[in-house]
Parts: sequence; structure tokens; C-alpha cells
Amino acid sequence: MSKILAIESSCDETAASVIENGKLLSNVVSTQIEVHRKYGGVMPEIASRLHAENISIVIKEAMETANCKFEDLNAVAVTRGPGLIGALHVGLQAAKTIAMLYKIPLIPVHHLAGHIYANEYVSELKFPLLAVVVSGGNTELVLMKNHLDFKVVAETRDDAIGECYDKVARVLGLPYPGGIPIDKLAKEGKHTYNLPTPLKGEKTLDLSYSGLKTNVINLVHNLEQKGEKVNVADMCKSFQDVAVSLVIDRTKKVVKQYDIKQVILAGGVSANSYLRSEMTNAMNEMNVDINIPPMWCCTDNASMIAKVAEKLYQLKIFAPLSIGADPNWSIEEWNKF
Repeated sequence: MSKILAIESSCDETAASVIENGKLLSNVVSTQIEVHRKYGGVMPEIASRLHAENISIVIKEAMETANCKFEDLNAVAVTRGPGLIGALHVGLQAAKTIAMLYKIPLIPVHHLAGHIYANEYVSELKFPLLAVVVSGGNTELVLMKNHLDFKVVAETRDDAIGECYDKVARVLGLPYPGGIPIDKLAKEGKHTYNLPTPLKGEKTLDLSYSGLKTNVINLVHNLEQKGEKVNVADMCKSFQDVAVSLVIDRTKKVVKQYDIKQVILAGGVSANSYLRSEMTNAMNEMNVDINIPPMWCCTDNASMIAKVAEKLYQLKIFAPLSIGADPNWSIEEWNKF
């Protein structure tokens, strides 16, 4: 029996959730997107201040929604990393304070592990599985042979796919975050722009998005200098086709190489409708089980942190109150702190 409060504050969402024996009792998220939109991306210092303003309110709402008192908690879990150092620090200090006051264990959770385990709200994980982690800060293919067993078998050499979406959206005059408007407009456009496939011809499982982003930016600027206008819908379609096809191609290669039974999508970009449909089609053709997280669980939230926390609680994996945030915490070393 366990009742756990989970806290997430790694980027631009302040979130808290209460889970009891696998049942989600509350899931509260305060987003900062509207504030950061005017800057075209997340401003770390502003994010940290907003987390500090919202953390107590969000925790209070999560506890009240769950009809739970702090004295009822068996543990408090928190995202330790990766993420923005200032943002992580706010959540970690709140969790430490609760752990100290109520003399309950502190559970450190890896942010990407949270995204992966969000899929358990859909169905059980089947091993060996491949987690395709795609977000604004990360693009990794993670092999799991068992629970909490993570091995990064491929990753981006430069930009994350979500970061690439945001920067392409900015040059096209689309709002932040860029994934939603690009995905929407791509459905109206045609693949008319010739964009290079990253790492084409190289024998590697890695991904790359810096060159694709730069090519789009240069193409748009060259057209503008000629007095021509870019067809935004067509550019969105051309860009998204290449960006997503790279993920699909690498996923198929890893599935074959490691005899994968299940592929799961994880991270903010897993909300992309084109990626969801293309990955589903590709895995169906390979007779591999596909697990896609519910839309409400794609972006940062604390319910995913709570899922991991329950497993760590069962294993009695706790952290000392002296633990610090780690913005570069490796998922392969999630248990070293």
C-alpha cells in the first residue's frame, strides 16, 4: 500500500499528482506557454520565477483534489533531471521540505523515465521494448529489457526534434510551440520543397536535426531575398515528412536489430498526429506492438512521475535530503545520486 505525491517542474509546466496503489487520484498542471510564447521559446529565468509562484498552489490543489492530507502520504517524488536547473531546483526544494516535515522518503525520478512510463496508463509494457523519446529537449531511442533498465541505443547528434520544430515554426512566422501549427498546416500542404535527409548514406542509428533546420531557414531567407514568398503549408509538409521519416527509419532499424516486441512513443512530440499515424502503420507492418500515450499525458505532467515513483517505492530507492538537481542526468544512470 502506498500513497505518493509527485512533483514535476523541469521546464515550463508546474505539476503535482497524487497516486495510490496504481490509481491516479489527482493530476494538476499549471502551464507557462502563454508567457513564453512572446519570446518564441522558454526563458529559463522567467520559468524558474513562475515555478516559485505556482508550486504551492499546484501542490495544494493536487492534495485537495485527491482528498488527501500530507500526513497520509507514504512518500514524495520529484523530477531530479534532466531539465532547466533553476526550474528543477524549485520542485526539488518543495519535495525536500515535505519529506523533511512529514518524515517520509524522498524519491528522485528521471524526467524521461516518466515520459516512458506514462504509457502504462494505456497498457502494460512488454519487453524487450523500444522507447522512442521525442521532445523539445531530447531525441533518444531507449532499449528496455526489463523495468527500469534503460540503454540509449541511438540519439540526436545535435538538435532535438522538438527544438527543430520550434525553430522552423519561428522562421515561418508560426506561434510557439511550433509542433502544433506545423502538424496542422502540413495536412493542408504538399511536399514541394526539396529538403535533405539528415545523415543520408551513413551507417548509423543516430539522428540529426541541425542541418534540416538550417536548410529550411536558408531556403526561406533565399526566397525572401528574391522577393518570393514561401508557401507555408507546403514547407510544413515538406519539413515534417523528412523530420518524421528519420524517426521512423531509425526505429525500424533498431526493432530489427534488437528483436523488439513493443515500441512506445514518449515525450511532447509524441502528440504529433503524423508521427503517431506513421509509427502505428510502420509497426503494424512489422507485426510489432505499438503503445502510444494518451494526449493528456504527452506534455510534461506529474502523473508520469508518479508512475515511476511507485516502482521506485517498491524497491525502496530513496534519496537523501542533500540531493541536488541534475540538469544533465543520464537515463542510463538514473539510480546514481
